[in-house]
Amino acid sequence: MKTNTSIEPSETLQALNDGEISIQGQITYSSNVTFLVRVRHHKREYLAVYKPQKGETQLWDFPVGTLCKREVAAFVLSEYLGWHFVPPTVFRMEGPFGRGSLQLFVDNNPNRHYFSFSRTIRMRLRPVVLFDLLINNADRKGGHILLDDDNHLWLIDHGICFHQEYKLRSVVWDFKGQAIPKRWLKDVRRLENELETRKDIYQALQPYLTEGEIKALHSRAKALLRLKTFPYPDERRRVIPWPPL
Repeated sequence: MKTNTSIEPSETLQALNDGEISIQGQITYSSNVTFLVRVRHHKREYLAVYKPQKGETQLWDFPVGTLCKREVAAFVLSEYLGWHFVPPTVFRMEGPFGRGSLQLFVDNNPNRHYFSFSRTIRMRLRPVVLFDLLINNADRKGGHILLDDDNHLWLIDHGICFHQEYKLRSVVWDFKGQAIPKRWLKDVRRLENELETRKDIYQALQPYLTEGEIKALHSRAKALLRLKTFPYPDERRRVIPWPPL
């Protein structure tokens, strides 16, 4: 079944939140237990990616059981910024293997990824880099940037993001030292203001992140507004994820 990513977001989110989940198979190349599932809701069917909390690999630097919540936090932030990079994602309290994240599956050609993108497509990645700086993405692999049949860019796999300590690892360093376009800084300024006053986005992230992690997000937003440029990689640490694809 080809996934219809043009369906109204509110309809998709309702289906992901309330639909009946049936497992189609396990995605074996994932580092955490991950399933491709079918979601049935009001006579519609959707393919989705289900990541149960109990199937997460324990990491030394991320609290156990939080990776699926970070997946949802990335979607919440992407939608708030108006960038619409992350496929619709929800946190289900129940599922075939218990609570976990459920994300709309994006139908794409696996051979179309960062390392095979043309220069024209790569030039569209500035807001992707800015998004990763905000969420402190520790694992932006080339295969985590998808391009669907409508040439819409999608970003997936955000389980190890939002750490309070600097963890940025990415294959995308195309814009290092360049000015961040004002149109994207405007969105970051709006985010910083609402985090400062603890308005809507602050409250929307609270179910998925700790108080300290939200404060760290606020600090990163403020730093980007001061710098106004894309940073250079820190040569003192590993900045490319492994494997890169």
